Amino acid sequence: MTSPEKATATVGRKRNHKLDEAILESAIDILAEAGFDGMTMDMVSTQAKVGKATVYRRWSSKAELVRDAMVHMSRNSLNIEHLPDTGTLRSDLMALLKPHSLEYSERKLKVLAGLGSFYAGYQEIAEDAMQGIFEPWSVLNRTLMLRAQERGEISPQADIDMACEIIVAMVTYHSRIEHRVFSKEDYAALLDHILLPALKHAEG
Repeated sequence: MTSPEKATATVGRKRNHKLDEAILESAIDILAEAGFDGMTMDMVSTQAKVGKATVYRRWSSKAELVRDAMVHMSRNSLNIEHLPDTGTLRSDLMALLKPHSLEYSERKLKVLAGLGSFYAGYQEIAEDAMQGIFEPWSVLNRTLMLRAQERGEISPQADIDMACEIIVAMVTYHSRIEHRVFSKEDYAALLDHILLPALKHAEG
């Protein structure tokens, strides 16, 4: 008879996160090359050098895999594990964005431009993707802004929630309407010309 301890260990076998990452990276590569409509689970499994059953054990559909690949790609652009403390809000906010090569930016742009029917055909899953992409960033932005407010760097009346919403709106506009990556330069311009002046000089 199998002992309870052994049965528990078998059922609760740890997921191979390196394998997950390899599959997600392969999905991103395929999206950049073939787009959502041209991508198949067979193509992803071949690229990742795993069996198709291995992919389907983790993601039951292409749309769900694309959702998680988009979140993975976005989080690779952010230092979400580290809350910066540079002494100024601007530098803290900018420090959340990782520097990336031109090759990475072009790959990301190709993925965003090739999503095709993903948004229209899988609305609920696409909304989950957007939440997964933006929620961690918004939480960190809000934390940094509240800390700046406590030290008197921005106004006590500053609308921090709206500032976080504007950042999300601008990133979404750049990617979905203009079909281009929201760059570090774009973010700096948004902070310098709109958000930081508004946060510093807000009145009740």
